Amino acid sequence: MIGNVVLENNVILAPMAGVTDLPFRLLCRKMGAGLVCMEMVSAKAIFYNNKNTAGLLEIHPQEQPASLQLFGSDPDILAQMAAQIEDRPFSILDFNMGCPVPKVVNNGEGSALMKEPRLAEKILTGLVKAVKKPVTVKLRKGFNDCCCNAAELARIAEACGVAAVTVHGRTREQYYSGRADWEAIRQVKEAVKIPVIGNGDVDGPEAAKAMLEQTGCDGVMIGRAAQGNPWIFRDTVRFLETGVLPQPPSPAEKKQLVLEHAALQLEYKGEYTAVREMRKHLAWYTAGLPRSARFRQMINSMETMEALREGVETIFR
Repeated sequence: MIGNVVLENNVILAPMAGVTDLPFRLLCRKMGAGLVCMEMVSAKAIFYNNKNTAGLLEIHPQEQPASLQLFGSDPDILAQMAAQIEDRPFSILDFNMGCPVPKVVNNGEGSALMKEPRLAEKILTGLVKAVKKPVTVKLRKGFNDCCCNAAELARIAEACGVAAVTVHGRTREQYYSGRADWEAIRQVKEAVKIPVIGNGDVDGPEAAKAMLEQTGCDGVMIGRAAQGNPWIFRDTVRFLETGVLPQPPSPAEKKQLVLEHAALQLEYKGEYTAVREMRKHLAWYTAGLPRSARFRQMINSMETMEALREGVETIFR
């Protein structure tokens, strides 16, 4: 339970800019993710009617429940935009306090807010008051090793009425390097009564089980390990339920899902954008396959969906 939203399971797709678009979310939901999280959306971009924001806000009925993630640092704009978009069909409103990207942090947004507990409190209070849907927040362990305050911010969030908190066990300074500190997740779990979702280094079913056992967290969030591997949700859910590791997908299964992904990209984004955005996904899907290095070189010259399909048929043959 996250607020009044009931999830089928506790294995969640993390929000990733440039990755968790509508086609990819649909695949991960189909593969068993209990909740899918959208790419983060700038509250200011909604406020100023940025033309690129409309696509980021699109939600399909088959992916529900979906979590829509806002980022920003102006409490008034955030609350106003949250209220403005609440009628869209997302189930949960998430607030980003974990993004490490310099252009976000330098604006005082994302993980920069880990250094501003009072401002974070004002923002979260405003969001909870502005919408009736559950509000959650995504944190990092801290901004740097001198500021590891995830537990403190989680307590603030709980007091503001936030329904759940996700903790990535790395500081902003770490970005995605080194090992995630699961102890930080355990400390947050002990600090609050609301659900805590762990994030960081969950690269397969066994790691998901280990995180749940070591930290006591209520759910696990999978990010980079899902790139090129939507099956990770099916396998993790099954392993947590039965203790049995499923067989990996066959080449035929992989090919079918890759082609389905390409078809969804074509449907929602048109051929020009679909082919170019599929390039990175194809590199992930084919990593480790025979001739994959040569295939990755071919990918960047593909400009039509027909060429892409032919390439997929070849690499999985």
